[in-house]
This record gives sequence, structure tokens and C-alpha cells, in this order.
Amino acid sequence: MKINYRKKGKVTFSVKEYISNLLNEVPYDMKGIIKTPAANHLFNVNDSARKLAEERAQLFHHIVAILLYLY
Repeated sequence: MKINYRKKGKVTFSVKEYISNLLNEVPYDMKGIIKTPAANHLFNVNDSARKLAEERAQLFHHIVAILLYLY
């Protein structure tokens, strides 16, 4: 995070580099575009779905935690 105090009485924050680093960390097959994450099936649990491998699950959790920090 960059904090800029150059203008008197004003401070600005920038997280562009932080976001860029995050996007570079996301594996290609996890990238995509969606209009909204709040689809109708958001709270439906598919018990037959294959779980992510532990390493991949940790990476996904890490990325989500970074996004929550940005929010």
C-alpha cells in the first residue's frame, strides 16, 4: 500500500501494486469474469463435488483473504 502526503491537508492511498501482485499469483485456471458472485445456487451444497487438493484449497483461501483485506 502506498500512502501519499504530497498535497497539503490531503492523503491518498493506493493499492494498485498490491492488486497487480495478487492477479499475478492467481493460477490461470482460476481466472475468469463473472457479472456477480451471488448466483441462485450460492447456498446450495453439492455433496458429490470433488474437493480441491489441500495445496490448491490453501491457495484459494489465501486469495480470498487478500480480497477481503482490500474490501
